[in-house]
Amino acid sequence: MAKEIERKFLVKDGAWVPQGEGIHFKQGYLNTQKERVVRVRIEGAKAKLTIKGVTTGVTRSEFEYAIPLEDASVLLDNLCEKPLIDKHRHKEVHGGKTWEIDVFHGENQGLVVAEIELTSEAEAFERPAWAGEEVSSDPRYFNSNLLKNPFKSWVTA
Repeated sequence: MAKEIERKFLVKDGAWVPQGEGIHFKQGYLNTQKERVVRVRIEGAKAKLTIKGVTTGVTRSEFEYAIPLEDASVLLDNLCEKPLIDKHRHKEVHGGKTWEIDVFHGENQGLVVAEIELTSEAEAFERPAWAGEEVSSDPRYFNSNLLKNPFKSWVTA
């Protein structure tokens, strides 16, 4: 069984600058129940169908399959919950690990989240200076929840 072990951090305002355009992601969800999430994603010129299980700690089951780009477009346009998630993903290596930085657009404009995938929950890693508050355990930052409660609708104190 495939496992995803991922930690998420907010990116500090003004502390990180993208190096290049990144890859455009458009993704939607066929199912967003807590026990299972089924995602359709177009990333650049590729498309994937991903099934994720319930998160325990920072680990969950994950199964990912390449699908035809045309099929992904039809699924996103006709079957996925709205609004879709629209973002650019940037990758940077820090401390020997690849960090994925997602810059959100549309309903989630203003949100920038960095993720690092690990081989175990206890794995040590070097945290970049631009990585701020950890939000791994905050379900508001799950992409599947950002379509139901977009970042721009959050009340800030």
